[in-house]
Amino acid sequence: MSDSTPIGPQANRRRVIVAAAAGLAILLVAGFALAQWAAGRASAQADLEARQNARAHASLLESELQKFRLLPRVLTEFPDVRAALADKSAAASRRLDRELEQLAARTDATVIYVLDAGGTTIAASNWRAPTSFVGQNYRFRPYFQGAMQRGAAELFALGTVSGRPGLYLARRVTVGGRQLGVIVLKVEFDKLEARWADSPATTLVTDAAGIVVMSSDPRWRFRSFAPISAEAQQRLRATRSYGEARLAPLPADRIDGDLRIGDDLFRQADERVSLPGSTLRLLQPAGPARASAGAIARVIFLILLILVGAAIVTLLRFVERQTMRQAAHEALEREVAARTRDLRTANEELRQASERQAETDRRYRAAREELAQASRLGSIGQITAGVAHEINQPVAAIRTFAENALAYLNREQAGKARGNLDHIVELTARVGAITGELRNFARRAPAPLGPVPMQSAIDGALLLIGDRLRAQGIALDVEVEDPAIAVHAGRVRLEQVLINLLQNAAEAVRDVDGARVTLLAHGSAPVLIDICDNGPGVPAEILPQLFTPFVTGRPDGLGLGLAIASDIMSGFGGTLTLIPSPLGGAGFRLTLRPA
Repeated sequence: MSDSTPIGPQANRRRVIVAAAAGLAILLVAGFALAQWAAGRASAQADLEARQNARAHASLLESELQKFRLLPRVLTEFPDVRAALADKSAAASRRLDRELEQLAARTDATVIYVLDAGGTTIAASNWRAPTSFVGQNYRFRPYFQGAMQRGAAELFALGTVSGRPGLYLARRVTVGGRQLGVIVLKVEFDKLEARWADSPATTLVTDAAGIVVMSSDPRWRFRSFAPISAEAQQRLRATRSYGEARLAPLPADRIDGDLRIGDDLFRQADERVSLPGSTLRLLQPAGPARASAGAIARVIFLILLILVGAAIVTLLRFVERQTMRQAAHEALEREVAARTRDLRTANEELRQASERQAETDRRYRAAREELAQASRLGSIGQITAGVAHEINQPVAAIRTFAENALAYLNREQAGKARGNLDHIVELTARVGAITGELRNFARRAPAPLGPVPMQSAIDGALLLIGDRLRAQGIALDVEVEDPAIAVHAGRVRLEQVLINLLQNAAEAVRDVDGARVTLLAHGSAPVLIDICDNGPGVPAEILPQLFTPFVTGRPDGLGLGLAIASDIMSGFGGTLTLIPSPLGGAGFRLTLRPA
């Protein structure tokens, strides 16, 4: 719809309403999509962190287990252990107490103790403590029963005396096929759980029954991940593995992959560990990852909100402009209705004036082209004498070389005759180059624009105008910084501009002693050609209109040369400007685009 087409207020209101509804729909869809994206990103980030932390914490646990598992195996071969189990004397037991006490201190084990075949403790590293295991019977303990039956057993349980949880590593002592007893090593993981607690995640280990036996949060220890039946609780209490702990289930719910415990949400990662039936579970808080993803989503939504708001504001301004334009249009229609008859006549007059103007423009363009052609032809008239002189010399030389060649042929001196003929060929090529440049320069239809070697254009202009400058005794200095550069122009028209400026320079220094003209081509982007002289310079009164047609500073000049040259340069996409001359006269600069 064009700007002049009237739009009703109802249409404008509809546009605003549609735009607002579309913006609201975009925001709603974007908000929903961003919420989904944030939730997915948060879950993925939390899952990644949970898996990495779970593997790291499981490695810590495995290193602790491997450190202590070798000790019971070694102690079964310890002579004092076998001796104490064999004779059960008080002296052997006391000696073994002290040795176990030293070994526990060195290995960081919680307690090391030896049970006889009946399950009674005969020696223990804590024999000095009030909670000494010496004399206690642990026949009912699963780790004792398992070691006696299978040779080795492991059990995570509460201590019946100390009441502290730990891992019991039991190994049967057998000598000559006789089962003497069991060596037991208890390990507590307080330090390991403290290291786990440094992480924002909650780390715990569950046994085969789903009971939390290790946890970085002590409140979760000896609670279950799922409800345990009354019969299972009775069996566990019979072994006194967990003392009087209630084994209450954690208030955990699964919601779309998240684990909710109380008011907290976690992402869970599980790692198998070498404890029988046990699993390390790492609960990574979902809150930080969701907060980070939510912040990113809110920033994106805010940016989108700003963009939608800006679009709506822009539409409102557009509608406001359309409304104002419509009011102006209606006012104009009322004015047109009041003056229809007068404006119809005025329109007809304007049409005729427009046709006359178009015709005038056409004639002006034709006249300008005629003037450009006339300028070229006028320049040809001025350089004809120079061209005739340039041609006369090689023609005279050709005749001389031809006569000499005949004489050499008559003398049968073919080598010298061939040399003269070579000279004749070179001179003929020079005459052809001069007449070719003159013919190209006189053509009416200009060549299309394209790459023009700058050195070639300068050489062509000098070929046509150089003899005139030399005849006037003008010193011409030509310097081209980069002879290989090409410019975007038409060769004939570029030569016309150069010849025009060189002719003007020659006219300016006609009566000057030590007349000098310089042509300097320099620069690359853009390419600059400076033509300067040491004449009197441009009169100050014509400077404001220097490039206006029919404005000249010479009594016999038409004032068309600079105007035509300026138009030609504009057609090239360049400029023709007046610059200060380093020689003290006038200077003109051609600015051209590189090809």
